[in-house]
Amino acid sequence: MSDHPNQDQSHREAQSPELAEIAELSKKGYQYLKENRVEEAEECFARILERDRENNYALVGLGDAARKRGAFRDAVDHYKKCLVYHPGNNYALFGLADCYKALNQYQKAIEIWEQYLLHDNKNITVLTRVADAYRKVRDFRKSKAIYLRVLEMEADNPYALIGLGHLHYDFKEYKDALGYWQRMVELQGDEVDIRVLTSIGNCYRKLKQFELGVPYFEKALAKEPDNFYALFGLADCYRGTGHQHRSLDYWNLILAKDPRNKVILTRAGDAYRSMEDYEKAADYYERALNIEFDVYAVLGLAVIARMQGKHQDAIVSLKKLIQNDAKNYRLYLELALCYQATGEKSRALETLADFQRLGIRNIYIQDAVAKMQRL
Repeated sequence: MSDHPNQDQSHREAQSPELAEIAELSKKGYQYLKENRVEEAEECFARILERDRENNYALVGLGDAARKRGAFRDAVDHYKKCLVYHPGNNYALFGLADCYKALNQYQKAIEIWEQYLLHDNKNITVLTRVADAYRKVRDFRKSKAIYLRVLEMEADNPYALIGLGHLHYDFKEYKDALGYWQRMVELQGDEVDIRVLTSIGNCYRKLKQFELGVPYFEKALAKEPDNFYALFGLADCYRGTGHQHRSLDYWNLILAKDPRNKVILTRAGDAYRSMEDYEKAADYYERALNIEFDVYAVLGLAVIARMQGKHQDAIVSLKKLIQNDAKNYRLYLELALCYQATGEKSRALETLADFQRLGIRNIYIQDAVAKMQRL
């Protein structure tokens, strides 16, 4: 939206040298913006405002320049000033809405874009932005309706297809999300954006169909070998299919680039623990804890202690964790297993009952209680 027409000035240039100079400054200012010469553009627009403080081209131009610099609040001021003098100016409305979006003020962005649509209700660019904003404020119905309206106007519009994918994903409707993103793959083939591939892979991860996610993450890695989301997705898929040694290849590739990522250190520790390499697992958990406290690193060390028969050490550690993270069901399960291992079945059941008293329904806790009661 940065090509601001100057037609209404052109017929006046002959009438006034000052108008001709303003038109020339305006043209130069927008050319500078196109070339990312922001300061020079701002100088041109400031010179226009010295002659005509209500000039819409200069006010919008200053807004666009501030937006390019990332100074969104300054841009908002310029666009608003333009709208005081020129209500309904499409360029000011568009810029203002984009600024509110950048400032995460989605409701304000929606209000402005809807004003814009009063003048131009078939603008697909604006419609997809409104749908995106409704998605951000979690208004599923309005967001979906606008994306679908865009698809009626332009079948297979990529922004609407991708937006619908994200909308359904955000609301945990992973199968519906898959349909829209896979349509993008059908349309674009090998040219499809890497983010579409990782998004499809993530849907399969969420559906626990890990083996179906693998080829999408592999395609993403073929495009970008260091892509974090592809590496993480592949590691998690191999973890989900029980191929811990394969998952470690990818956890360690991430750690080669980001050795202080405590989440990944803990995941790698879990993989070594599953492979019963307790020494390496403990090393990874300790590395995570040297960066910052992490409940899952401490839990991992407690599990290792239990596996090695150090039940009391594990119990002390787990009780402390529960004090700080009282709703984490995994801590109660592990503590119950420790009590069970020491022959204290009643304390194990009491631990699981403590979790149930929180009023949280959890199938893993229910299964553990049923299993222990049968023993």
